Amino acid sequence: MCRSETGGRGDRGYVTAEAAVVVPALVLLTMALVWALMATSAQIQCVDAARAGARAVARQEPEGASVAAARQAAPRGARVTLGREGDLVRVAVEAPAPGLGALSLTLRAEAVARAEESVGASA
Repeated sequence: MCRSETGGRGDRGYVTAEAAVVVPALVLLTMALVWALMATSAQIQCVDAARAGARAVARQEPEGASVAAARQAAPRGARVTLGREGDLVRVAVEAPAPGLGALSLTLRAEAVARAEESVGASA
């Protein structure tokens, strides 16, 4: 008996088996893409926070106000560190990437600005 005579009954169940493999793979891919977008967004927030903190330190605002300016723009759970090297101020922001423990990364951004008191000073 040929396959056409049996009405294709030998292929019964292949669609279910393929769907059982493909659907979880698509869900996993979608979750990975969403996580990547969230991590990218948090990285951009770290960059913005470092820049805001560096501007505040360069304007000679108090350390607490500078850290507060950086934390306001930073993602939740971020750590802000301030430093100074000569006439340059350096602000670093570190934050955990959103997601599960297995996918945890530490996002880091750093910004450097010249202190205002040194701007315009003769070299």
